[in-house]
Amino acid sequence: MADDPAATTPTRPKALITGASSGLGVEFARQLAERGADLVLVARDRAALEEVAGTLHEAYGAAIEVLPADLITDAGTDAVASRLADPDRPVEILVNNAGFGLALDFATNDIVDEERHLDLHVRATMRLTRAALPPMLARGHGRIINVASVAAFMPRGTYGAVKSWVVSFSRWANAAYGPRGVTVTAVCPGFTHTNFHERLGLPPGEEGVPPFMWLDAEQVVREGLRDAAAGKAVSIPSWRYKVLIGAVRLLPASLAARLAKTGR
Repeated sequence: MADDPAATTPTRPKALITGASSGLGVEFARQLAERGADLVLVARDRAALEEVAGTLHEAYGAAIEVLPADLITDAGTDAVASRLADPDRPVEILVNNAGFGLALDFATNDIVDEERHLDLHVRATMRLTRAALPPMLARGHGRIINVASVAAFMPRGTYGAVKSWVVSFSRWANAAYGPRGVTVTAVCPGFTHTNFHERLGLPPGEEGVPPFMWLDAEQVVREGLRDAAAGKAVSIPSWRYKVLIGAVRLLPASLAARLAKTGR
């Protein structure tokens, strides 16, 4: 299989996934385990990680490490960066998935929350990518997946801004390091059925988004892994969002901003 990570190394590859206790993180872990990878699962909640680890080990026989860490803190980021840089336990696939959203009204948001939001989406992604790159480049192969969002292509508060950084960074890194065997892909889902919106305090069905625009986590991850295996710098799962983003790029900024207020 072209998108089987086991094809990249003679032994079982190891994938490190952040935000692995719920949502897209769990689905990335599941699909990578199904394809033959061992796992390092990162999130703040040890109990939740251990539950995921037990389920995936039983289902797929994967060897799984649990690494509790808060990536907003220096200590948490340092711990994960150290694990990525460990030459004796190489990580073949890094999935920078950890994240959270905020309300769209920057003027009323708590600035401390905004700073934490920036730290997690930008600073942690940058530091972990930097930690993973040298050993991957030394081996001549590796894969980094940065979970962004279609919000990156819209004027959509600071969430759109940080995800735009993730996309721009991934485009550059893929061009710079892809020829040396290490690909970097920004996966940009649209509205996806996970608990992400519930953590914003939004009950299901109150997003104001038409049902046909919602995606399943399984589809998002499957298409993201396929595009990453193909070496693409940007992956936008589903034709619906490919069309939407193409149309938004043609709109005046003021109209695009009004459309981007739909949902959260």
